[in-house]
Amino acid sequence: MHEIDFSQAKKEGKGFQFPGEFEITAVGKADADLATRVPQLLERAGLHVLHETVRHRHSGGGNYVSVTVSFRCDSREQYDSAHAALRADPDIRYTL
Repeated sequence: MHEIDFSQAKKEGKGFQFPGEFEITAVGKADADLATRVPQLLERAGLHVLHETVRHRHSGGGNYVSVTVSFRCDSREQYDSAHAALRADPDIRYTL
């Protein structure tokens, strides 16, 4: 049996197929209205947001919220810009 080595593909950014639909999760302050803001930030970055996919979940302590949304993009650069746009917001701690 031939084993496939994906490490080179990952290094070259070929782990994703573009154009395509992708999911991103932003985690941040619960009182920052991120369920509304995350899709807006992605649209401002020029991405096509699939609004029907937006979902959010509060942390156990209620201090944080995670917002997950799907979007369409044409290139790796657009995908990277989605993460950059969200991480630039001071109320967002990190993205996945």
